[in-house]
Amino acid sequence: MDVKQLIAAHGAYFYLIAFAWTFLEGETIVLLAGFAAAQGLLSPALLLLATWFGSFSGDQCYFWIGRFGGVRLLRRYPLWRRGVAVPLAWVERHSTGFILSFRFVYGVRNLSSFACGLSAIDWRRFLGLNLLAALLWAASFIAVGYFLGHAFKAVLGDIARSVGLVMLGALVTFALGMRLLGRWQKRRHGAPPRGGVEIVLPPS
Repeated sequence: MDVKQLIAAHGAYFYLIAFAWTFLEGETIVLLAGFAAAQGLLSPALLLLATWFGSFSGDQCYFWIGRFGGVRLLRRYPLWRRGVAVPLAWVERHSTGFILSFRFVYGVRNLSSFACGLSAIDWRRFLGLNLLAALLWAASFIAVGYFLGHAFKAVLGDIARSVGLVMLGALVTFALGMRLLGRWQKRRHGAPPRGGVEIVLPPS
């Protein structure tokens, strides 16, 4: 069974998979799903809802973990402090822009939501910005996958209906590009802003 047959046979479950995957991470699954939607295998509207609320729910969960258990976790796992320091510094100085954009920086999503929970930002403000940011992220990657799907279909015609290898090649290429871009962004923004946040834990 190829990818097309698999999605066609289990399309309803694919939305649940997209929700669960984006709860944890997942640009690749969104691109794959957008590509499949361009082939008529999935509903773009349902796909947007699944990935939007999956991403929103995941980051909201990490936020509450940081808000209610962050200090205990950092005390138990002190090596985490270095990873949290950079996103915490950025959210303290540029909270709106940071919350709207951190999903697009490879490898920092979960730590960023956790850091927001540790910060002084009001939970209602984070919730509203998180809802908007998740929508922007999901719509952007679905649109890219959808565009790639139609582009390959236009270029290759009937060959593109055999989605397997074409989709795989497109996604691997794009995923590698995203990884390289993410590494470049992390090198560029790897140091906290001047006067960056030093994480000082309260006494036990």
